[in-house]
Amino acid sequence: MIGMDHDALMALAIEQAELARTHDDVPVGAVVARNGDVIGVGRNQRELDGDPTAHAEILALRAASQEVGLWRLDGCELVVTLEPCAMCAGAIVLSRIDRVVYGATDPKAGAVRSLMQIADDPRLNHRAEVVADVRAEECGRLLKDFFAERRRARSR
Repeated sequence: MIGMDHDALMALAIEQAELARTHDDVPVGAVVARNGDVIGVGRNQRELDGDPTAHAEILALRAASQEVGLWRLDGCELVVTLEPCAMCAGAIVLSRIDRVVYGATDPKAGAVRSLMQIADDPRLNHRAEVVADVRAEECGRLLKDFFAERRRARSR
């Protein structure tokens, strides 16, 4: 890569995740890059927008598509703090992302490695390379802290 590496891109995704937390959304952030240069960012905004599809990955893919003027994101990678769900993994395939890089594994809803392997399923018309566990501890801590805080608030 010419621009930022996975670690630096994940740092930007973590910043987006922290911003999601400010509007009480689950702290997940995503960045789309081409040749290491950021072309789209997103953070969870389901609560903020009242939209079940406002996942960080979807919003980052939309921003990147607007930036390049195409729905095909060939030559791009998506860096996200949490393993994508089925909806987001489907969007990764449909947008022709070359590589998905994620931090924390999602054993309950992860559709890139945990429950399903949608992003690189050989039966689909496109496959993305998968890189897992980039800054996984830091990404996981964001989520654990968020849900612990919510549990404490509910118990008061």
